[in-house]
Amino acid sequence: MRKYSIFIFLITLALSACAQHKKDKVPNDMEVKNNTSLQTATFGGGCFWCTEAQFQYLDGVVKVESGYSGGNVPNPTYEQVCEGNTGHAEVIQVTYDTTKITYDELLEAFWISHDPTQLNRQGNDVGTQYRSVIFYHNEEQKEKAEYYKNKLQSSGAYEKPIVTEIAPFDKFYVAEDYHQNYYNQNGSQPYCYFVIKPKLEKFKKVFKEHLKKQ
Repeated sequence: MRKYSIFIFLITLALSACAQHKKDKVPNDMEVKNNTSLQTATFGGGCFWCTEAQFQYLDGVVKVESGYSGGNVPNPTYEQVCEGNTGHAEVIQVTYDTTKITYDELLEAFWISHDPTQLNRQGNDVGTQYRSVIFYHNEEQKEKAEYYKNKLQSSGAYEKPIVTEIAPFDKFYVAEDYHQNYYNQNGSQPYCYFVIKPKLEKFKKVFKEHLKKQ
């Protein structure tokens, strides 16, 4: 079972103080391309419907896409990934504004968003596609991911070993359209109501100071 109070205390010590952020409009593709303050992070924490719903609420996150990374089959379909033979993980590709939110803070959100001690599963979602993984885009991201993983492991924040994979980013394949913005469009569905909603409510309580203003 997660010891949230210990976890938050330790992460808070490691992170810099966060400034209050103002909400901006989501940029279009050209604005993203031309804005040097926008960077990319890629995380897998179980079903991408869950992680997408949580990260969308963070101020400074301007775009979240659900998709597949880490496999060996080009342009995989959801059905292929679910079979567990492509090597891909369900991930979210996060575009974020470094003037509003740091990679350190995204890592904090990543650790909270799922249970990194569960191997190749999250709850009842079982399979290698649901593995806990960080795909780093540069050496700085790699160093920070490894640092916080080791810090959390030695802190006792979790009763079991952290099994999160830390691997270099290669390719990201955008998932089918019906997977995008899934929770916001299907909130009344049983999986959304009974699985995603409780996770989202807990996430919003932990990160209440870093959420987009509604």
